[in-house]
Amino acid sequence: MNEVNLNCPLPFNQHSTVLLSHGGGGKHMRELVENIIVKAFDNPTLRSLHDGAVIKEKNARFAFTTDSYVISPLVFRGGDIGSLSVHGTINDLAMCGAKPLYLSCAFILEEGFPFTLFQKIIQSMQQAAMACDVTIVTGDTKVVERGKADGLYINTAGIGILEHSFDISPKSIQIGDAVILSGDIGRHGIAIMAEREGLSFDCPIESDSAPLWKPVRELFQERLSIHCLRDLTRGGLASALVELASSSGLSIHTEEKAIPVKEEVAGACEILGFDPIYVANEGRFVAFVSKSEADRTVDILRKFPMCENACLIGYVGERGGKVFMKSKIGGERIVDMLSGEQLPRIC
Repeated sequence: MNEVNLNCPLPFNQHSTVLLSHGGGGKHMRELVENIIVKAFDNPTLRSLHDGAVIKEKNARFAFTTDSYVISPLVFRGGDIGSLSVHGTINDLAMCGAKPLYLSCAFILEEGFPFTLFQKIIQSMQQAAMACDVTIVTGDTKVVERGKADGLYINTAGIGILEHSFDISPKSIQIGDAVILSGDIGRHGIAIMAEREGLSFDCPIESDSAPLWKPVRELFQERLSIHCLRDLTRGGLASALVELASSSGLSIHTEEKAIPVKEEVAGACEILGFDPIYVANEGRFVAFVSKSEADRTVDILRKFPMCENACLIGYVGERGGKVFMKSKIGGERIVDMLSGEQLPRIC
């Protein structure tokens, strides 16, 4: 009797079609990436599941990243799809410890898209790139039929150079590391929700979309022992910490009361039934540094406007690959990923 091969490229509990949750930064997205994409293209660089690939070429190290932006609405309080695409790509390079140098941009336009809005978005991209001292050097444009692209999608890629010898990655996280959060969380997701659903608050909430290279560069220039960096986008703080705990095999212990959330964001989350630790951000990151350098790291970050609320939120513990959070009333819970994003089309 011939042997039957029962190997399956996907776990049996997977869906047969793609869901919105597969792009939301949660469990479903991680399963899709690991079980289909990484399995097909498997190599050591891709396997690290970092914000970008770090490539060594002769005596230099470069970072390479790519991202796509499908946000709805295209313009929101605090930014638009153009500035967001530049900031997001720069931030992925920064999380690799790389100085951003060059970007590409590709546009998928829908027939009937207004030229005035397109020009506004292009100008926003250029202004964001100039402010970050990066150059957009190549790109592509495609137009699809009316109703096929929700107006505009943008894809970007970025190249940066590492000017230090640190290995900034999840595998560099060490037991005892301090976990530093660069600022208050949840503003981007709530700003998008308000814009999308026509909600109004007493204090209007703006997205935190911002480039993060300058504060990160300052940490390197001060020769701090940085082990890992991760920006908080889809899935928010919780998903980023869970990914890093899983990748490093270590536990991360945090305190809920240490995590800054603006009063208006906390109020909106309470009304909408959201947990702020899962709400998307576009200008926040976590840094894993030696415990002895925690206070100095916070002091340095607070010099920058986008990091004025930087703080210590926890430490790395023994092996286990889990995230634990001490609640405001003293209990402890395990933090896990959501299946998908609380709010789709967020970036």
